[in-house]
Amino acid sequence: MSDFVNNFWSNYVAAGAVLSILGCMLLLWLTARKRVPSDADNTTGHVWDEDLRESNNPLPMWWIGLFVLTIFFAVGYLVVFPGLGSFSGQANWSTRSEYEEDVAKANAALAPVYASYAGMTMEDIAREPKAMAIGERLFMNNCSQCHGSDARGSKGFPNLTDKDWLHGGTPEKIAETITKGRIGTMPPMAAAVGTQDDVKNVANYVLSLSGAPHDSVRAGLGKSKFTVCAACHGIGGVGNQAVGAPNLSDKTWLHGYGEAAIVQMVNAGKHSEMPAQEGRLTEAQIKLLASYVWGLSNPATGP
Repeated sequence: MSDFVNNFWSNYVAAGAVLSILGCMLLLWLTARKRVPSDADNTTGHVWDEDLRESNNPLPMWWIGLFVLTIFFAVGYLVVFPGLGSFSGQANWSTRSEYEEDVAKANAALAPVYASYAGMTMEDIAREPKAMAIGERLFMNNCSQCHGSDARGSKGFPNLTDKDWLHGGTPEKIAETITKGRIGTMPPMAAAVGTQDDVKNVANYVLSLSGAPHDSVRAGLGKSKFTVCAACHGIGGVGNQAVGAPNLSDKTWLHGYGEAAIVQMVNAGKHSEMPAQEGRLTEAQIKLLASYVWGLSNPATGP
């Protein structure tokens, strides 16, 4: 209950739980005190369909006993387990702690499997079928949601099967990316480039770098303005893996292709994030996962 975004909702739920229990107690008390007058034949006097009469029998004691036990159980539950706002309960139980305990048990059980690959390089692991089967499952469970089940990515999510790497494609760099995550920021650059006409010129110059269809006149005018972009993307737009700046001279377009897409990028900028996995995966798991990803763009050519 402490995971709500503010105290209002946790207090709202806590108040609802307490009021529900008090309401049940009040209902039980009022029912026990109320005596409905009955006729001599022990009916309430209500008649339906000419001869159906409602008897005035009290609730059976077993039912009242279960009702009382339910109230005691609810109170005991709220004392032992979380249910009253930020109060964690006497048992200090949470779904997170249970999850972490289950993960720790699973990691301990799998430790001998990963230990067999501890002395191998990631390049050698990428040639080991059993290790790659493990890496594939790790990828499907943790990476495929963004990069796709075939690892070919989509708009805004890099293709991991080619050799176009923003931060480097060595096994060590891939492991670093998986472990620490990456944050990529392309700031809005329209003001630095000049007018909107200048932005279009730069967009056509960028298209010309990869031989894509473009307006050659605008591209010629945009070349001098590209110096603003070259600070990150390098002279000729070849990119800079040290800062994660994409190569603009190849035919890989991560966030969209064409003049309109480039103009939008220059005008609005872009912020992307690859979340860190070091809190979710063990070092051994990251090693096999990085080996698997590296193997996607470096398939084995020999036995």
